[in-house]
Amino acid sequence: MEYNEKLVERVRNALAHVPNVKETKMSSGALFMVDGKVCVTVKYNDISCRIDPELYETEVKKPGCSPMLMKGKEFKGYVTVSEEGMRTKKQFEHWIGLALDFNKKAKPTKKK
Repeated sequence: MEYNEKLVERVRNALAHVPNVKETKMSSGALFMVDGKVCVTVKYNDISCRIDPELYETEVKKPGCSPMLMKGKEFKGYVTVSEEGMRTKKQFEHWIGLALDFNKKAKPTKKK
């Protein structure tokens, strides 16, 4: 399954005004880091956002949103948003906004 290049472009445009963004291509999409911290990823037709863990329980209940899973493990503070949850510009901007807001206080992503 190929990733959604239009969705990658949509995220790229949403982050265009943000300084210190680094985009890394992946086979399933793209990873966007802000100030050296994971912010948003695109995987196939979904985005995953790193959000404030204090907002997690409320946000994950919204339409089109689900916990981010990696190798069957739920990552608290990360949500996956399907097309249903970001159809409108307002919905999309909500998720990008949450990711950018939390990025300001998030700890740097550990390098492997």
